[in-house]
Amino acid sequence: MSRAEQPSRRTVLAAAVAAAVVGPSVTPGVADAADAAEEPARTVDYHAWTSYTDWRAGSAQGTRAVAGIRPGVAIARPAGAVDYTDPHTGTTATWEYATWTSPVHRLRVPATEAIASWNAHTPAGTWLQVELHGTYSDGTDTPWYVMGRWAAGDQDIRRTSVDGQSDGRSTIWTDTFAVDDATTGLRLVSYRLRLTLYRRPGTGLTPLVWRLGAMGSDVPDRFTVPASTPGPARELIVPRYSQEIHKGQYPEYDNGGEAWCSPTSSQMIIEYWGGRLTPEQLSWVDPSYADPQVDHAARYTYDYQYEGCGNWPFNAAYAATYKGLQGVVTRLGSLTDLETLIAAGIPAITSQSFLKGELTGAGYGTAGHLMTVIGFTADGDVIANDPFSPDDQAVRRVYERREFENIWLRTKRYNASGKVVSGSGGVCYLYFPARLGIRMRGALAAVGVR
Repeated sequence: MSRAEQPSRRTVLAAAVAAAVVGPSVTPGVADAADAAEEPARTVDYHAWTSYTDWRAGSAQGTRAVAGIRPGVAIARPAGAVDYTDPHTGTTATWEYATWTSPVHRLRVPATEAIASWNAHTPAGTWLQVELHGTYSDGTDTPWYVMGRWAAGDQDIRRTSVDGQSDGRSTIWTDTFAVDDATTGLRLVSYRLRLTLYRRPGTGLTPLVWRLGAMGSDVPDRFTVPASTPGPARELIVPRYSQEIHKGQYPEYDNGGEAWCSPTSSQMIIEYWGGRLTPEQLSWVDPSYADPQVDHAARYTYDYQYEGCGNWPFNAAYAATYKGLQGVVTRLGSLTDLETLIAAGIPAITSQSFLKGELTGAGYGTAGHLMTVIGFTADGDVIANDPFSPDDQAVRRVYERREFENIWLRTKRYNASGKVVSGSGGVCYLYFPARLGIRMRGALAAVGVR
């Protein structure tokens, strides 16, 4: 059985959340008719701290705001030192640290889920941790949840999500905060994010964080989404890379290329924006392997706890390690949102799950798969670089608009056994230049990213 037909770890974890939300099963025809009558509404609030003013507004313990073309936050003078035992190597080391805590952000959309993402430079000898603390709709608070421990490299620590975090009302599923039972009406109404920056003691090293944000969402619980009206046709010229030609390579990174849809998609868009790796950076890859940059992306997006390369924020953070790039994780509301981005020259990486036969021309089924949307035909169909292809030339696909729209935006679906399971609800990665023109800035603002 191909990797794309196997259930992803994310889907296995999310199934518990989906079951709590879905409740009793329903007849597909009845659900489809009811859901199709819904009017699309903005159900997502993405917010980020990126400006010098933003960094000055936070609460600093040992950090300082850094001005410049790309403002950020860095260690000024450590607030203290702490021992950290890496759970994936067993190594204990002492690290100096400093913290920055954001102001409270009140969500425009009280949320059932939240996903943090960040862009940073972490030179060797440094790393960072991102945490989220929220307030529920009943006025009580969440704990401080770890949303990721991250470094661009893998020599100082192993980048990792943290399992086993829950207060009995919400849970962290790898990279996603989720209310345990959305049917109770409990929602996340506000949150703060906390950065902890670490460095080797006695050095002048520091991480530099340029963007820190989170996407909160309360996506309608539905099998079928409203149909959108096709917009303008355009196709972006994006490099094509197949994950399948990497089958069996570096199995320590989630069993090799068959599972590398996320880093393969990331590398396509990174190179669309001009990101390139040097021969020195690629020197660790077997020289007989084609497209070694895909192997590199897999290694440097790998989450040692999740045991996979599909951690959404880790992919966005990897993209932002390339000079002049930003990366965010958010949700979009319709194919119209994607058309707005494509028209401005911005491709997107989308997450979807579907049965074999639900997406004409795909030829496979998947419990979780990433692909790159690069355009739309004159009929409004989706042009995608699908990495689950036998070779690079076969990557470009055209998928029927209505089918693609539904499998990407729905939040629940039936698996091959007839069981109700979750869908991504429009999750996507967006990578774009740090310095934006008016048109790109306007397109991103139109889909809620600033």
